[in-house]
Formats: sequence, structure tokens, C-alpha cells
Amino acid sequence: MSPEKQSGGAKTAGQNIAPATGKLGVMVVGLGAVATTMIAGVEAVRRGLAKPIGSLTQMGTIRLGKRTDNKSPLIKDFVPLANLNDVVFTGWDIFEDNVYESAAHAKVLDKEILQQLKPYLETIKPLPAVFDQYYVKRLHGTHVKKGKNKRDLADQVIADIRAFKKTVDRVVMIWCGSTEIFLEPTAVHKSLPAFEKGLETNDIGIAPSQIYAYAALSEGVPFANGAPNLTVDCPAMIELSKKTSAPICGKDFKTGQTFMKTVLAPAFKARLLGVSGWYSTNILGNRDGEVLDDPESFKTKEESKLGSLEYIFQPELYPDLYKEIYHKVRINYYPPRGDNKEGWDNIDIFGWLGYPMQIKVDFLCRDSILAAPIALDLVLFLDLAKRTPELRSIGIQEWLSFYLKSPQTAEGLYPEHDLFIQSMKLKNTLRHIMGADLITHLGLEYYD
Repeated sequence: MSPEKQSGGAKTAGQNIAPATGKLGVMVVGLGAVATTMIAGVEAVRRGLAKPIGSLTQMGTIRLGKRTDNKSPLIKDFVPLANLNDVVFTGWDIFEDNVYESAAHAKVLDKEILQQLKPYLETIKPLPAVFDQYYVKRLHGTHVKKGKNKRDLADQVIADIRAFKKTVDRVVMIWCGSTEIFLEPTAVHKSLPAFEKGLETNDIGIAPSQIYAYAALSEGVPFANGAPNLTVDCPAMIELSKKTSAPICGKDFKTGQTFMKTVLAPAFKARLLGVSGWYSTNILGNRDGEVLDDPESFKTKEESKLGSLEYIFQPELYPDLYKEIYHKVRINYYPPRGDNKEGWDNIDIFGWLGYPMQIKVDFLCRDSILAAPIALDLVLFLDLAKRTPELRSIGIQEWLSFYLKSPQTAEGLYPEHDLFIQSMKLKNTLRHIMGADLITHLGLEYYD
């Protein structure tokens, strides 16, 4: 074995993964801007109208062996991922608009491409959603389920899942809905029996996203959370995930500003440059921006966006550089901007002998354009995890942290936010489950 590589396990490991045969059903919670952009994008790619830019599963490569081997297949050719032609979409929404109508309302994609996709997009009509305005103050749902209690609502979602399962071979669920108010774990989240009792008693700590997650995991369906809501990141859901071998991961799609933070902060730390302050503000005009205009929903997002820097900088190890950092995050609802978000950062850094410097970042991004390939990759990778015995049995898929603002880890383990470490972890996990050698990038053997 070369110094640059270490064994990834038996060479037959990949043979234990069930093949991606048949149809993969994707159940999307919230058919708004992100979801419709993903669904329309997948159909555009299937019809040869566009390229899946931003999707690691569709365009990414993975190096195998030594650099001199020149062996870097596409990831989708290396691991058995579901083919886009086999993906079938359905979902829930609090409004009755079909996916075409919702996409037209979101105004993310051009009218021309939507018109070409209209016959397909019109066929996807939302199921009535679980909704409670207590958890999302700025929305007024009109297409919603009614039930005697939260257990009844969960059973209705389970019935939807079972009905969809009859039409496809495998199912994954992803939350693309709005940010709920800030909730902290309580007694109801500490165990599965406590949670199920809370469903019966309408415990206020159980938000709609948790009802969906409970329903999915109960049916053995992998679940991804694209918002910062307290959902599967509690003992009850982790317990259920392991019990039914339904993979889960972290939360909140890492799209614009936090994506840039997890790129820049590791560079400052690698060069041992100090940071005294990091001020971040956003303007956003879509439904997400409207929801986040509510202070309770903003608190949920703020917690997610604030977490990355502390874990990357490790101020307890580098007190002279990061102990006194002042980190501020703001989100402002600005309707004229629509889905075209602007994330502006002012970073106060200091270098040799403490001399101050500044960095300004102005990221004019399209929020849903960045989020759509993340949602697609999470769906396809969670389906892969479900078909991989070693991965599905552990519950939390930490290797998917690459896509999320708030990575989920085993209890007592700090989350890794550095984008480049996350990328290495993801690719090494794929190498590992396929029985290929892991890459360490040591490379001394080239100089023997």
C-alpha cells in the first residue's frame, strides 16, 4: 500500500449495495421556489435542455488511486446512484398551485424554459399539507390537513407515503418548506415513546416538520431537512432513524453566505490570520425572506448561520486569533429583489504584529438556483445510503455535512464545518463503501 492511500476495506464492499433499480419516489414538503426549481431543473436535464450545473452527483468526479493513475470517473459512474430518468416527484404544499403555477409565481426560472416544461410540471399537484400558523407566523395556509391531534396528522402523512410507495420502488423525503419558529429540545424529544405520547397530546414542542419526519422515518424513508428547524436533530428521531434504518443528516441548505464563510474561514485559519469581526447582512424578497421577517423564524435561521465560524476557528485552541471575534448576522425582507438574494459581508482581520485589514464580500446570488442541486444531491445520496447496509444502520449520515449549514453528528462529537474537509469526508465515504482505497494526499511515494 502506498503512503498516500490507506485501505478502504474489502474490495467487494460495493457488491453489498443494493442496485438502484426501478423508480425512486421523491416526496417534497413545500413546493415553493427551491422545490419547483429542483423539479423543473431535473426535467430540463432529462430533456437535454440544460446541464445539471452545481450537482456533485451529476457532474462531479472522484479520484481513485494515485495521481499518476489518471483515474477519475464521474461519481454517478462509480457508485450506484438512481438515474434521473427514474426519479418521480410528488409532495405537499399549503397552497393548491401545481408545480408549474408555483414555479411561475416564484419567478426563479425564465418564462421560456417554464413554458417548455409546462405539460410535465402541471401534472404534479400538491397533497394537502400539515400546517400550523403558530410555527410560521407570516404564512396563511389554505390547502391543509385537518386532524383531531398531531398523531392523526402524522397518520395522514403516513397514508400519503404508503399510497405513493405503491407507484414507485423506493422513497426519500426532503423538507423544502419554510423556516419554523425557534424551538429548543424539551422532554418530548428525549425518547421515541415520549415523542409519540406528545403527538397524542398535541405537545407544543412538536412542529409540522417533526410530524413529517416522524412519518417518514416510521415508514423507513430517509429524510433530509433543507431548513434550520428542530426536526430530526433530537434523541427521539435519531432513535427512530436507527430503528427503521432510515438515514438522516443535518439541516439547512448551505447555499450563499454560509457557503462563502465555510470557504473563507478555513483559509484564514490555515494562514493563522486573526479575525476580530464578521458582519453579515442579507436582503431577500421571496417567500423565505417574508417568513424570516418574523423575529421567531429569524432566530431559528440565525442560530444556524452563526454556528459555523466558532467550530471552524476553534477559539479555545487559538485564543489570540479568534477569542474576541464579534459575529453578527442580519436578514432583511426586501420584496423587489425576489429570489435574487444579496449577501454582504464585512470581515475585519488582522495579521503580522496585529496590523488590521478588511475584506468585503458582496455575493449577488440566486438562492433557489444554488439550493436546487443541493436538494437533488441529498435525495440521491440518501437513497444510496438506504441501499448501503453499513450506512443505513447508523442513522446520521455525517458525510453529507458538505451540503448543510448545521451538520449533524454523533452525541458528543463537534460538527465539521470546513467545506474542504467536508468534501474529503464525502468522497472518502464513497470510496469506502465501494471498497476503494481512501485518499490522504500524503504523496511521498512520488518522490522515492
